Amino acid sequence: MKKICIIGGGISGLSIALKNHIAGNKVSIFESSKRLGGVVQSVRKNGFLMDYGPNTLNIRTKKTKGLLKECSAWEDCIDANPQANKRMIIRKKKIVDLPHSAGSFLNSPFLSLKGKLRLLLEPFIGRSKSPESESVAAFIKRRFGIEVLNYGANPFLAGIYAAKPGSLNLSQAFPKIYELEKKYRSILLGLKKSKKQADNPNLPKTRLVSFSNGMQELATKLGSRLTDNIFLECSVKKVTKRSNKWLVTTSNKNLELTVHEFDQVISTVPSHKIKSIEWENIEDKKQLDILSSSTHHPLALVFLGYKRKDVTHPLDGFGFLVPEVENMKILGTLFSSTLFPNRAPEDQVLLTTFVGGERDPELAKQTNDQILSTAKKELANLLGITGEPTLQEIKKWPKAIPLPDNKMILSKKAAEQISSQNPGLSFSGSYLSGVSLPNCLDPF
Repeated sequence: MKKICIIGGGISGLSIALKNHIAGNKVSIFESSKRLGGVVQSVRKNGFLMDYGPNTLNIRTKKTKGLLKECSAWEDCIDANPQANKRMIIRKKKIVDLPHSAGSFLNSPFLSLKGKLRLLLEPFIGRSKSPESESVAAFIKRRFGIEVLNYGANPFLAGIYAAKPGSLNLSQAFPKIYELEKKYRSILLGLKKSKKQADNPNLPKTRLVSFSNGMQELATKLGSRLTDNIFLECSVKKVTKRSNKWLVTTSNKNLELTVHEFDQVISTVPSHKIKSIEWENIEDKKQLDILSSSTHHPLALVFLGYKRKDVTHPLDGFGFLVPEVENMKILGTLFSSTLFPNRAPEDQVLLTTFVGGERDPELAKQTNDQILSTAKKELANLLGITGEPTLQEIKKWPKAIPLPDNKMILSKKAAEQISSQNPGLSFSGSYLSGVSLPNCLDPF
């Protein structure tokens, strides 16, 4: 049995801890804040339930299902409203439904006739000549055409990463698509063929879920089997390599210092917090500079509650995303009270709007009143809102989402080098595994 230290009680840290606990190891988690979950945070106010981080979990793989069953979360998952299958974008300042079938694709104004014909040419496009360095923008434009880039990839990536397609590395942002082109050449044909493979790791049917108390309940479930070994409000100040052991110095809320001895240390803190820890006797310490330099942009989440009668739009879907070419301020909006029950009081609705990111980082740094004014004005025009909000809340993330850009490649190499030169020390987290919750639940 190994004694293992996990630094950070976010989703990555909790899932790693649970796996090691199941394997028979003694695991200790040190979390500097008062709660588990990291960016996964749910808050109730005036009958509204707001998720300050991820709003949903898309369960696609057997591994994710297995981990949720292990922590008794599977049975408590709440499936999204079937209307969530309906996704929308803005085109010519109007909300347009995205196609969900061959028939709807042909009739949808999502793309022009020229754009649709160009997309259908994808099976005849050759492989990239420099796949390792290709950006998502270059890949989408090459394989599917400029319209799919502008009205598909651009808003989609703003919704996931709050970033522009040109900034993201394809192999890091979408490794499965990267591998599909390598193996099958055509993405459309590759997707069809891969579904038929006997070793397909995916479930027959995906589930889009949350929990009755919001996504933070996932963190609570993951930590439920580790309660005796979770130390909240306890910061790691120093990690020291000592022969074949690791000494971890912690500080509790009373600023009392304690030194613990471990066989293994796994850091899951965000990239920008790595330098807050003193790393002593570490081989090739300069690699820590690379690990701590992941790209982040500021993001603001705007939560607005309205009386249902004051919103003209039916809110009959997941929400909408805004392509950059539309020259709007907001990145997109989730119809939160449509997605899951009990997100808003009776006869009211909850909208979650995203502002800032790489597209307009300065906007996310404005005052709350300025951000609210911008969001309310654009939503009023798009959704036909006539009344004043019954709820106004803003959550700002100064360093929101680590981008899967070319720096991620360097960070992964740095993490591997540190681990190989310092046995027993390793790094994990969304800046290495990717930001999606399934990636954080299965970081290795």
